[in-house]
Amino acid sequence: MKRFLDEDLRQAEFRECDLTGARLVGVVVQDVVIDGLVSNLVVNGVDVAGFVEVELDRRYPARPLLRSEDAAELRRGALEVHEGWAETVRRLRRSPGLEHESVNGEWSALQTLRHLVFVHDSWFRRCCLGSSAPFTPMGLGIDGIDPQEQGLDPSADPTLPEVLAVRDAQTAELETWLGSASTELLAQPAAIPDNDLWPPYARGRSVRQCLGTVLREEFEHLRFCVRDLDLIEHPTHV
Repeated sequence: MKRFLDEDLRQAEFRECDLTGARLVGVVVQDVVIDGLVSNLVVNGVDVAGFVEVELDRRYPARPLLRSEDAAELRRGALEVHEGWAETVRRLRRSPGLEHESVNGEWSALQTLRHLVFVHDSWFRRCCLGSSAPFTPMGLGIDGIDPQEQGLDPSADPTLPEVLAVRDAQTAELETWLGSASTELLAQPAAIPDNDLWPPYARGRSVRQCLGTVLREEFEHLRFCVRDLDLIEHPTHV
């Protein structure tokens, strides 16, 4: 166990760290930002995680819909998220070049959109549709994935219109499929092709679980993208 005693951790950044079971005792916690999977977070004797979940659901009505097991509610939630992305795309188009800007070491809007291309190919087409088609080369994976093994092009440098053309086709594909998907279909085991493409740990999951990953990625990355665009365009007001 690592122990930090009388350390000055002001302005420290913890990225992709596992802080499960961590104890912060006698600390000064001011102007701190936490983004991640938060549960059982006790602050001065109060578990605040539940309050955070309630507030997030209030701010984002699509969020509880995306947790539903009902196909109709999932369709409504997905539509709300897609409408949010449509508004964000309009925002990017009003400010050419904004899609390439980033803040605090996060992905730019264009990189985020390219990552969602990869998410759709892997978690939806492969896991929900059982497709063995190659992934879209412009897609952007996560750290730890060999892009060439997944058919991705590490040198790809697509423009915003090129990425949006792919995204539009993928969004239409997902909405069309969801339009006829039943709750019974969602409960079936995911028919994942027998190859080594991403994600390797999806076998044994249901269609609903794999779809849930797609929708959560769409929602969370939309939230993060809007947050970062606000910081870029209005740095003194956020």
